Amino acid sequence: MKRKKHTAADDEAQIDMTPMLDIVFIMLIFFIVTTSFVKEKGLDVNRPDDSQANTNKPSKALSIRIDENGIITMGGREVDVRRVVANAQTFLAENNTDSAAIQADQDTEHGIVVEVMNQVKIAGISKISVLVKDS
Repeated sequence: MKRKKHTAADDEAQIDMTPMLDIVFIMLIFFIVTTSFVKEKGLDVNRPDDSQANTNKPSKALSIRIDENGIITMGGREVDVRRVVANAQTFLAENNTDSAAIQADQDTEHGIVVEVMNQVKIAGISKISVLVKDS
């Protein structure tokens, strides 16, 4: 038997990486193509800037309370839903504000709250906050 001598060509033997790289690139293309880019739906929130918060002085907001029976209270007295506009305009004449806070009971009918919101918008107040009070 003859012994085989190691030659320089045998010592420099290398693995061909081309097929593996081809497979990696094909998989990369597959994952890029099959990935779905979906924009999630949600509410856009308008946050105040830091510079706005420091320059504006806090103003007195119109406070409206609605109890579980639908009784509307403004300024410590009961008001009919049709008189909300007049009372809000009176409040605006006395105070420089553009915001109102409506505090409704959890058991209040939604229609009454929406009607009060509409009346406040008609009176000229653009920023309305709705708070829900637990029973």
